[in-house]
Amino acid sequence: MALPFRGTGGGRFNPRFNRQPEPEHRINEKVRALQVRLVGENVTVGVYPLNEALRIARDQEMDLVEISPNADPPVCKVIDYKKFLYEKKRKEKEMKANAKQSEVKEIRFTPGTDDHDFDFKAKHAEKFLQDGNKVKAYVQFKGRAIMFKERGELVLLKFAERLAEVGQPESLPKLEGKRMFLMLTPKTGKKKKETA
Repeated sequence: MALPFRGTGGGRFNPRFNRQPEPEHRINEKVRALQVRLVGENVTVGVYPLNEALRIARDQEMDLVEISPNADPPVCKVIDYKKFLYEKKRKEKEMKANAKQSEVKEIRFTPGTDDHDFDFKAKHAEKFLQDGNKVKAYVQFKGRAIMFKERGELVLLKFAERLAEVGQPESLPKLEGKRMFLMLTPKTGKKKKETA
């Protein structure tokens, strides 16, 4: 005897698996109030019965969007809802881009770093600082090179001096284990100082 096919949810509609995301605002026929305060471009601001407000929105080929549901009466705006959502998303994206977290870029030296290598690394660090990132410069001591920690300190101080126009050290060079490091942060308002 063949068993009846049940499928998912026994063939019945299961709302748990078919949920649409709740819209952010009530629009058009989803507005529940009997009367609303109407605002928007090409609209005479005032309190209107809901069906009148809907007619005004339809006449302009726009949407009636509830923007302040807790007001008495609720405030509705006559706008193009899709365009409104697009603009909102674009602004949020811009804000995220502007609030980009600064990264910490590392530059590694040895106590015997030659001038060519030093210049090459300083140029990279300058670009990092101009892009708004922090720079962590460190001197790695291997084996008995730790005996020359003054050399490492000189390399880091020379590095900070070289980048003085674009970055400033957070503190003096610090020794941690076999590494001596210096953190540089970007200088703000650099361009204003140049023009002054």
